[in-house]
Amino acid sequence: MPSSTDLPFLSALKWNDEGLIPAIVQDAENGDVLMMAWMDEPALRDTVATGQTHFFSRSRRSHWHKGATSGHVQYVESIWLDCDGDVVLIKARQIGGACHEGYRSCFFRRVGEAGRLDHSSEPVFDASKVYGSSGGAGPDSRATSCEPGATG
Repeated sequence: MPSSTDLPFLSALKWNDEGLIPAIVQDAENGDVLMMAWMDEPALRDTVATGQTHFFSRSRRSHWHKGATSGHVQYVESIWLDCDGDVVLIKARQIGGACHEGYRSCFFRRVGEAGRLDHSSEPVFDASKVYGSSGGAGPDSRATSCEPGATG
């Protein structure tokens, strides 16, 4: 794993009180927002070292590799920091779906008329076949924006 001197950008980041930073994953090809999850420093280092996304689950208090269960990995194209250094943007090539519920993006629900949730897309995989009957209880799906403690 790279040493701190190998990753000087880490000193520009503003971690929250739990030592975490929000990470937004965006499709490198079309710009779609795929998901949001939390990273701690080891997850960000693993992401840089492997070229695939790694995150930190706040609910399980552990690291997870996106796609470890589903095979729906994210290949990192580039990593960006916002102007304040308190959010990381990862542009990635998504294999399969980013969402543990079977959708390409975790952001498949739009707030419609009268505050009703409308689904804006169809699933790209059957979550119950990938994660079992619990549909999304797989170990790599527990920190996406799809739901608190989700898998991927």
